[in-house]
Amino acid sequence: MVPPLTLLQLCTRKILLYLALLGVALACPLSVDGGPMNVSVEDYVHAFESSYHGVNTLRADFTQTYTSGGRTRIESGTVSLANGGRMRWDYREPEAKLFVSDGKEVSLYIPGEKQVTRSRAKATEDFRTPLGVLLSRLSLRKVFSKVEFADQALHADVGNRVLRGYPKQGFEDEYREVLIELSPQMDIRRLVVFYADNSTMEFTFTHIQRNVDLSPSIFHFVPPAGVEIIQQ
Repeated sequence: MVPPLTLLQLCTRKILLYLALLGVALACPLSVDGGPMNVSVEDYVHAFESSYHGVNTLRADFTQTYTSGGRTRIESGTVSLANGGRMRWDYREPEAKLFVSDGKEVSLYIPGEKQVTRSRAKATEDFRTPLGVLLSRLSLRKVFSKVEFADQALHADVGNRVLRGYPKQGFEDEYREVLIELSPQMDIRRLVVFYADNSTMEFTFTHIQRNVDLSPSIFHFVPPAGVEIIQQ
């Protein structure tokens, strides 16, 4: 079994932005003429990016699956995002775990180990850190060298579309491609990252809510008494 901390540290800072796309699973109707199955990829991507305008908070249930060398680890929980780079990941299965960022500092708390790891948000290499910025800006063209439709690449739900993103020059050694499955309402239902070492990271999202009322206090973490704090 892949150790939890090893899994969380698999990605370098270069791949973080690509994985950050998972956090933008926002419900917003497609507003281009002709319907989602008849538009050009350029118009579709523009509508997808525009769907973030006015979104300040997001909450969803997630399942995260990492597969490498015949081994698979599945984790699940709830994620909450707010503008300013704030986020909170509450892992429930297979063990309780908490990842919190107030936009300046990130904390990973594992109750079973009585340990908190802290680092500056700008310095951390954890893949979840850039998610909050996507509530204010998103440009797939700045992230990928090429974006195309790839509806046959996944066993997508009826009516959903799949986008494929290719790495920019210099990132080919980090990953091979990213697949994003979107519903007709422009929810990201699934995101799959194929790494250069043939491992994969897949995320699925359900119960997506945007502009939900989130208390600012949930993005501030105070360690329990007696917990070891590791500053990175």
